[in-house]
Amino acid sequence: MEKEKKTIDYRVEKDSIGTKDVPEGVYYGVQSLRAAENFHITGLSMHPEIINSLAYIKKAAAITNCEVGIIDKKIANAIVKACDEILEGKFHKDFIVDPIQGGAGTSLNMNANEVIANRAIELLGGQKGDYSIVNPNDHVNCSQSTNDVIPTAGKMTSLRLLKNLKKELRRLYEALSKKADEFDHVIKMGRTQMQDAVPIRLGQEFKAYSVAVMRDINRMDKAMDEMRTLNMGGTAVGTGINADEAYLKRIVPNLVEISGMDFVQAFDLIDATQNLDPFVAVSGAIKACAVTLSKIANDFRLMSSGPRAGFGEINLPAKQNGSSIMPGKVNPVIPEVVNQVAFNVIGNDVTITMAAEAGQLELNAFEPIVFYCMFQSIDTMAYAVQTFVDNCVSGITANETRCRYLVENSVGVITAICPHVGYQKAADIAKQAIKTGESVRDLILKEGLLTEDELNEIMDPVNMTEPGISGKELLVKTTAKNA
Repeated sequence: MEKEKKTIDYRVEKDSIGTKDVPEGVYYGVQSLRAAENFHITGLSMHPEIINSLAYIKKAAAITNCEVGIIDKKIANAIVKACDEILEGKFHKDFIVDPIQGGAGTSLNMNANEVIANRAIELLGGQKGDYSIVNPNDHVNCSQSTNDVIPTAGKMTSLRLLKNLKKELRRLYEALSKKADEFDHVIKMGRTQMQDAVPIRLGQEFKAYSVAVMRDINRMDKAMDEMRTLNMGGTAVGTGINADEAYLKRIVPNLVEISGMDFVQAFDLIDATQNLDPFVAVSGAIKACAVTLSKIANDFRLMSSGPRAGFGEINLPAKQNGSSIMPGKVNPVIPEVVNQVAFNVIGNDVTITMAAEAGQLELNAFEPIVFYCMFQSIDTMAYAVQTFVDNCVSGITANETRCRYLVENSVGVITAICPHVGYQKAADIAKQAIKTGESVRDLILKEGLLTEDELNEIMDPVNMTEPGISGKELLVKTTAKNA
């Protein structure tokens, strides 16, 4: 026996295009449904944080419109209550439009207007779709335009997501700093252009990584300041058409109060409506951070390579089997995923840059792709940094014996000895070491150029890796020896 099919009841809604059947139980309306049908692009849902940002904006607008006498208090209270419920996590499934959409975000704005209006109608005792009670445009969107609501929502969302990314980056900074202290005594070979250079301490390398990460955090902070300037009240093109003067003055302070975020109204609302360069600035800071993280991940993969036939200077925590055919192989999967996230962030930055550049005259129509890429970059980088800290950096150990062996058997240590024996003699020793395979230490002792005690002092990790040690003192020694 065939299972009985559940029938769906519909309500009829009307917009400027015509009438359309909308499922009776949903909170979205006709314009949201048209957009959902038009834009099957990513197959993904709208980011929950931009839904919350829209709820804050609509709540602030309702409060402000009520304060200045434009909206009845009963309707305003119902809108505020509906927004509060969205902020509690309700009705998110009714935000059905694709993150990438035509129309500069009008579909998303109307999706919010319809959901809030229909819930407010219910709260006032009406039936969903009866917009004579609460109208999506006339009440929920009162004194607003997509063109000030959507960029404001994008900025609010970006700032909230960046807060989490910065928290993870600070954890990475602390983890790298801890490893810098732990590895401060480990001498290893420094390399330039993938060739042996001069000795360095492993702790110094990790300290440099931590400094770079902190610089990225500071750079992000500066870029984020640009996201705190809003064009709310500018409505369609920044001129404030259809917005009461009192509303214009109160909307941003009210949004600040209810969101707990620090915003200011742009002194030139037309500029703030036309241009998306603040998003480019933030994306650039995120991209710079991605480059830093990818470089660190590259270094970890190199230093841990082997374990027998590579550098083998550090050990990364073993997290997964590395091969379906090679037994015992363990791959650097965490640095690899950090690399891949970085590649994606860099690509997203290109998209954001081109979308911002493509704006025309009084509006940029490409905000949806800017937000999609921005939110993806911030979220994925935060997750990548989290796993980098927890599953890689915190568990790294040093192969001290291997590190010292590579230093002592490298021709690169000749640079530290050069001030004591002179450049030409040092060059001759280096060539001979490469030709014969003998160590620099053995050759110097064999020729009686330095005593073993002198060599031990020169090749002490601190002496070889701290700035200033080979200054005046070494100059005096070299001059005396060559006299």
